[in-house]
Amino acid sequence: MIRCLLFISLLLHTTFAQKAPETSPKWLTLSGEQPIVVARGGFSGLFPESSSFANQIAVSTGMSDVVVFCNLQLTKDGIGVCLPDIRIDNSTTISSIYPKGQKSYNVNGQNLRGWFTLDFTSDELLNNVTLTQNIFSRSSLFDGQLPISTVEDVTGVKPPQFWLSAPYDSFYNQNKLSPAAYIEQSAKHMIINYLSSPEIGFLKTMGGKVNKLKTKLIFQFLGPEQVEPTTNQKYSSILQNLTTVKSFASGILVPKEYIWPVSSSGYLGKPTSLVADAHKQGLEVYASGFSNDVPTSYNYSYDPTAEYIQYVDNSQFSVDGVLTDFPPTASEAIACFAHNKNGDKPRKGSALIISNNGASGIYPGSTDLAYQQAVDDGADIIDCSVQLSKDGVPFCLASADLAGDTTAMMPFIDKKDTIPEIQPEIGVFSFALTWSEIQTLKPQLVSPFANSSILRNPANKNLGKFVTLTEFLDFAKAKAVSGILINIENAAYLASKQGLDIVGAVATALTNATFDKQSTQQVLIQSDDTSVLSKFKDVPTYKRVLRIKEKIGDAPKPSVDEIKKYADAVTVPRSAIIKVSDFFTVALTNVVKEMHAANLSVYVNELRNEYVTLAFDYFSDPIVEIATYVQVVEVDGFMTDYPGTASKYMRCPCTDTDPKANVPYPILPAEPGSLLSLIPPEIQPPAAAPAAPLLVKDIVDPPLPPVAKIKQGADAPATTTPSSALANAANEVLSLVAIMVLGLLSLGC
Repeated sequence: MIRCLLFISLLLHTTFAQKAPETSPKWLTLSGEQPIVVARGGFSGLFPESSSFANQIAVSTGMSDVVVFCNLQLTKDGIGVCLPDIRIDNSTTISSIYPKGQKSYNVNGQNLRGWFTLDFTSDELLNNVTLTQNIFSRSSLFDGQLPISTVEDVTGVKPPQFWLSAPYDSFYNQNKLSPAAYIEQSAKHMIINYLSSPEIGFLKTMGGKVNKLKTKLIFQFLGPEQVEPTTNQKYSSILQNLTTVKSFASGILVPKEYIWPVSSSGYLGKPTSLVADAHKQGLEVYASGFSNDVPTSYNYSYDPTAEYIQYVDNSQFSVDGVLTDFPPTASEAIACFAHNKNGDKPRKGSALIISNNGASGIYPGSTDLAYQQAVDDGADIIDCSVQLSKDGVPFCLASADLAGDTTAMMPFIDKKDTIPEIQPEIGVFSFALTWSEIQTLKPQLVSPFANSSILRNPANKNLGKFVTLTEFLDFAKAKAVSGILINIENAAYLASKQGLDIVGAVATALTNATFDKQSTQQVLIQSDDTSVLSKFKDVPTYKRVLRIKEKIGDAPKPSVDEIKKYADAVTVPRSAIIKVSDFFTVALTNVVKEMHAANLSVYVNELRNEYVTLAFDYFSDPIVEIATYVQVVEVDGFMTDYPGTASKYMRCPCTDTDPKANVPYPILPAEPGSLLSLIPPEIQPPAAAPAAPLLVKDIVDPPLPPVAKIKQGADAPATTTPSSALANAANEVLSLVAIMVLGLLSLGC
């Protein structure tokens, strides 16, 4: 009973998403109307396909005209059930319930072995077998909890529109079952808005059995080299004769690659003429294969909404609908981001978009190109983590260890070292190389997911130039960004062991650039060392930010009061704000409330687009995570590798979730713990030990040591700051790069 109440609560929360879209500019679809969202098996990206949870939440979180898709299979007694494949052992528990039920069949020329619905009665399947997630990278915690759905079960949730797919008509007819007869009978008591099949014979048969004014017949194309059973032609051949297709169908369903091919290197090619050709014949075009949690083209920067926009708002054509495992993401892309590329400015007081080493998800971090991209993408604050070279030149780079973000390891392997005060791993450190030596290196775009196949933009792997702190400051002033964040680490070690004054170098650079005397641009000084922050307390225009790297579960008042002595704000990791267990959000901590109560701003570090970083509650959609931190947590800002994705959300018309607001589709945040509550307690992941609270003794650092007088080698040149003037170079050198890259990347408001 409790699970039912919790489920109803979640549905009530998401019901706000059923707002009707506002009138929008004319679309390039065949009808000129907005493309539809077709939910494959309901919300199958989160729940087992065509389960009751999947179907109900697809209806609740999709647009008002969302279409629920069912893949038809027939039982031994002719009952229609919704399952993803002809073999059902990878999507149900049947192999454990009926271990001797495995058989072999020839299905459209292929010999397949497994468990098939036609060998079991509806009673055997519906009363004994339960559903499982058939894509193994998705959560298995809903496996075995939900029964198989009949076609009537799916239509019983009252979807706005219903799509029935009949992919195996020939096979079932060979085994004395008739999908056509089942559908003809079912159509008497249910509305089937779309009826599709990859078999021409079936569609021709159904053409005389359904009301074409109420039911659209859609021909589904499979892989180009696969053979259509009725004509024995390859689908690639049938594609060349759309006039014939129009004689028995009103539309086509094609894999998305038929429209936008992706090269073997992972980048988009030129679009085919398929949509234009089909529209000329009066055929609607629906694209399939959309999913948030499968790598697609690098052009999309792991933002799934960018892919949808590529298909519906590219100035050349729009598909008439998309078949997706994640209907909320498709809905927000179409309703909120398409036709809104310029967007509105965020409301006053909105959370700040702070770059994380520039747009480091697209270009090597802390390079001129990464900073230019961050500005172009709408970052409010651009950041520089300051490092020092051996000869004292301050420059921007994420870490003092050059081995990760540059090509330093091979040419300077003789200078590798282990420095426990900085990190446990071996590295090649910036203060071991002169600035001239560092300039011989190339920057390196490295995926933060070392044990994953998730790569970042290989074409940009070594592009861009390193930026001195002076160049960074000049650039920030020239581009008139809202502000800058300067991050300082390892100050005590550099002073005592290397004879380098990083605090003095930063203070001098800021003064020389007059950032200490102006108030038009914010200056955030961030450090994990309170003694560093103390050095900047006498400059009232600077906002001091204490970076808390540790995972904390609470911020007691004495600790917060201690922070107030040194800082005006804090930066905390995501884990300090939202507890996550086994990729499910569990609950909010009180950290943000406690900091806000003391008038401390809170910034969260760091947000990324890649789905492997996102809890299931965020639907593998970085936009939902951003919405959660903005709307539920109410952070004052967030650091992100992809400022363009954050800017798109902050500037779109769908950020207001007030039911009275006239928005086309409210982008709803996750409610921590809601999704996990749908899982029986006995199979929930074990509760993690609570994170330790932040203690006063963890906050205060000893005073900085004096800068040691260390004699540099005879080969060390005098301290200089190169004057390549990033701000001037940006307008000339980067303009062509920006045009080329932005044409392919983040499309949206």
